[in-house]
Amino acid sequence: MNNYKMEDIRNVAVMGHGKCGKSSILEAMLFNSGAITRLGKNSEGTLTSDFDIEETKRQMSISTSLAPVEWKGMKFNVLDTPGYFDFVGEVKEGIRAADSALIVLSGRSGVSVGTEDSFKFARQKGVPIVFFVNKIDDSRGNYQKTLEEMKEKFGKAITPFVYPIKEGDEFKGFVDIVDMTARRYEGQDRVDIPVPEGMEETIAPLRDMIMEAIAETDDALMNKYFNGEEFTFDEIKKAIRKGVKDGSIYPVYCGSGQNNIGVRSLMDGIGKYLPAPNEITQVAYDAKTAEPIEVVQEVTDTTSAIIFKTVADPYVGKMSFFRVYSGSVKSDSTLFNANKGVKERIGKIYFMCGKKQIETKSVEAGDIGVVTKLESASTGDTLCEEGKNIILTGVEFPAPTLSMAVEAVKKGDEEKIVAGFNKLMEEDLTFNITNNAETKETIINGQGEQHIDVLINKLNAKYGVTVNLKVPTVPYRETIRSKVKVEGKHKKQSGGHGQYGHVWIEFEPGVSEDLTFEEQVFGGSVPKNYFPAVEKGLRDASLHGVLAGYPVVNLKATLVDGSYHPVDSSEMAFKTAAQIAYKEGLKKANPVLLEPVGYLKVFVPESIMGDVIGDINKRRGHIMGMGESEKEGLNMVEAEVPVSEMFKYSTDLRSMSQGRGNFEFEFVRYDVAPQSVADKVIAEYNASNQ
Repeated sequence: MNNYKMEDIRNVAVMGHGKCGKSSILEAMLFNSGAITRLGKNSEGTLTSDFDIEETKRQMSISTSLAPVEWKGMKFNVLDTPGYFDFVGEVKEGIRAADSALIVLSGRSGVSVGTEDSFKFARQKGVPIVFFVNKIDDSRGNYQKTLEEMKEKFGKAITPFVYPIKEGDEFKGFVDIVDMTARRYEGQDRVDIPVPEGMEETIAPLRDMIMEAIAETDDALMNKYFNGEEFTFDEIKKAIRKGVKDGSIYPVYCGSGQNNIGVRSLMDGIGKYLPAPNEITQVAYDAKTAEPIEVVQEVTDTTSAIIFKTVADPYVGKMSFFRVYSGSVKSDSTLFNANKGVKERIGKIYFMCGKKQIETKSVEAGDIGVVTKLESASTGDTLCEEGKNIILTGVEFPAPTLSMAVEAVKKGDEEKIVAGFNKLMEEDLTFNITNNAETKETIINGQGEQHIDVLINKLNAKYGVTVNLKVPTVPYRETIRSKVKVEGKHKKQSGGHGQYGHVWIEFEPGVSEDLTFEEQVFGGSVPKNYFPAVEKGLRDASLHGVLAGYPVVNLKATLVDGSYHPVDSSEMAFKTAAQIAYKEGLKKANPVLLEPVGYLKVFVPESIMGDVIGDINKRRGHIMGMGESEKEGLNMVEAEVPVSEMFKYSTDLRSMSQGRGNFEFEFVRYDVAPQSVADKVIAEYNASNQ
């Protein structure tokens, strides 16, 4: 594959809701360019961009893939991103490397949650946007209704560039509103025809809309528009490019990716109207001072590139996808990793088309490539020349929202599990694993049930480790509410040296979470040298409560009396005596179970606030406040909710809000658990210890 001039490159992230047909549109692009000789199908698992075993099995994209499309002397680096919420990290990686976004939506279902999220991500990145209304050949597809929904959601910048030609419910072609030509499809053949009679009334206001949008890009054009003068084609093209770049025009195309209808017109539009890399400036930072630096994308002697995605392949090794912003990345060279402060040896480099590697000697400014087996580099790192020390903006990943405990199916696989997950974390920074020392569980924290399920399957497929998932054990606590004084005596005589320890201890609620130990012994009834043994016995015992075996907190213990034997007393005997007193005392001191409680912030549309509040109440939550939030279009509900009620909340909230809601949750304190909860926990503890 040839290297292209920067002005002939377009880096485009394809985004949209799941099942809208993003991958089929890329497939049609590759077919039209001659890169493939037949159209793959999602149902057959033959799509170029969905090559992972999990993708073919599930018939959906779960990772961002890259394919170069060569079209009329240009190169489109198309980044096909997933459409499901659990894989939002992959979407963030794709849009990070792109200069523009192609948002695909179904003409059948209209504007979906994934459409809105894609638009939000593209706006946050500040890239130009073009829309493609897919599946317009479906009898249930409604282009006009979809356009109205888009205008309502995304504003007046929505500008249809084409309009479908239908005979009855059957899609036959479309009118190009910009150049006022029409195209009719007979199978895969496309024929230029005059604009059909009777469509003028429909097309005229849409063309006026385009002309008005064009006029608003330039004062001279505005004067020409008001004077009733026609724009030249060059003026139209130049103005549309300007409007698309500044976000005042969102071109809308339509067709069918699966049947390759309207895709060639879309490709022409990408080439004509979307910006080249050298039209986009990039913000970087000085590695030493953190001061912002504006990087102009151009061919220079100074190289800068960002690693936006990592793939951990057990056969090829680590594959680092990079986008070059200036200079070039050459094979068999050395670059400096500004984030890690180390040199990176650049071996072989490739262009990628799905899973196919196309070796190249260099990747020039504005282009995207892959390098294998970098030692220190990870996603978000900047590669540059040593001494330049600039850091390009990395990828902002969402925090995990769902946690599950992981159990090895085979004993002895625990180390393999951790090692496998660490490898998977190289390519997916939206999950992590933690070890709960208290419950002795390995916890995987991810974006949702589907995300975690994919990770578990990858762990098995790539590293041969099988695990089971379960709800994590809740780390309850125990404490007491009353003050008691109890005796603990340990006496053992069986010939020879005996054991004798005798204490009287007062137990009462303490002010510190940790055990508070005091002594008020008078007359030497318990020698001072045994005080540490008594405290040690109590501290060891407090790790396990008398109700359900959970650690005891807010406990004060005061040693007030006792006795000793000059020969048989020992530190071990007094430690044992203290533990006997502990067990007896806590049973009499009104022990209670404490449950962890967290602070919840939920961000949802106002229309479902009532449903969310009702759901929080069902989870034994206490509403702390509600109102508008800083997040656009979302209101906020604040509440305190027991941790035990939150394990599946991400799934339930996604269902309630149709994916529009999100939340933040963090532990704040322990509260007394309701008796019904305590009884259940105690019963489970007793059953497991029979």
